[in-house]
Amino acid sequence: MPVVEEAKRRKYAYKAVIASTVGYAMDGFDLLILGFILNAEALGLGLTTSEAGSLVTWTLIGAVIGGLVFGVLSDYYGRVKVLTWSIVLFAGFTGMCALAQGYWDLLIYRTIAGIGLGGEFGIGMALAAEACRPNERARMSSYVGIGWQAGVLAAALLTPLLLPVIGWRGMFAIGVIPALASFVIRHYIGEPEIFVKKSKEKRKGNPFKALVSDRETIKASIGISILTSVQNFGYYGIMIWMPSYLSQQFNYSLTKSAMWTAVTVVGMAFGIWLFGQLADRYGRRPIFLIYQVGAALMVLAYSQLTDPFSLLIGGAVMGMFVNGMMGGYGALISEVYPTEARATAQNVLFNIGRGIGGLGPLVVGLIVSLYSFQTAIALLASLYVLDILATLFLIPEKAGKPLE
Repeated sequence: MPVVEEAKRRKYAYKAVIASTVGYAMDGFDLLILGFILNAEALGLGLTTSEAGSLVTWTLIGAVIGGLVFGVLSDYYGRVKVLTWSIVLFAGFTGMCALAQGYWDLLIYRTIAGIGLGGEFGIGMALAAEACRPNERARMSSYVGIGWQAGVLAAALLTPLLLPVIGWRGMFAIGVIPALASFVIRHYIGEPEIFVKKSKEKRKGNPFKALVSDRETIKASIGISILTSVQNFGYYGIMIWMPSYLSQQFNYSLTKSAMWTAVTVVGMAFGIWLFGQLADRYGRRPIFLIYQVGAALMVLAYSQLTDPFSLLIGGAVMGMFVNGMMGGYGALISEVYPTEARATAQNVLFNIGRGIGGLGPLVVGLIVSLYSFQTAIALLASLYVLDILATLFLIPEKAGKPLE
């Protein structure tokens, strides 16, 4: 009987991780697709440059709102149920973008699609963590993180092939497909056992209070917010500005090609996968520290490279450290907060980082204009020192412990 129960548990865990990974992959695919087709849709609808750019901004604003709303709903009504709602909302309004007749209706569709988009990270991470055993929690959570990279890579490879054939409206129409996946997810995956058990108990308060319930939890919430902020700030600051810098300084046209994007994304995906493997074996904090030191050193080293091949390979190694820390957030946050607030914590703390990280390109651009790219790089590298201090003094180690 125990063997049968273990087989059922593992089967459920795999289904939960696949569902969560698919949801997060749509995040990456959608956002990169939007970037690739901005010029085409701007031309088709007669949008100004600022109007086209605002579509990305409002998608991200919607994602932050959705992260907060759907995280709380998930803690009240269930992981799978609310994940399905978020996917349907995202897919439906992404498809509506294909019917847009002008700026304002497209802006509304993008914002509402972003709301659906924002719920998928935190719910998926909570679902994956609750479905698996303690000794495989980081690995399973890291697979969800890899979903984003898979979506980005798919968008980078498919858009050049499909856009000339089906146009920007056709690219948005593809976004309806995930709605079909949501019904499969809802039908074949039930709620995690720990959530079902906890949902029958009396709540101690609203999920937001659990993030500041006592001194140790407040310390952890501040520390995790610093980690997610630095990681997102470094990721967006580097990935937006580094290709432009290398192209201008060294006439390195490869930075503009799908090959550079693909190699860098593969490096990031490998870093996320490796983080999960190591974190389950050696604990969360030691691996965070290794990645943070590696990120600081690689950011500085990469800015000094000039050989085309070195720039290509170095981009993959830098991406491994800079974005590889994504492999640790799901397990770390799941272990710090109780089941009744887990999805809320995932979405709130990650979206704090996403919001602050979104300022990365703006700050880097300002420093480059006032001083130099080397100064901006030094700033980015120094931020990882803040990350290291937060890990040492604020982040608890709860690897392998049962979830509350």
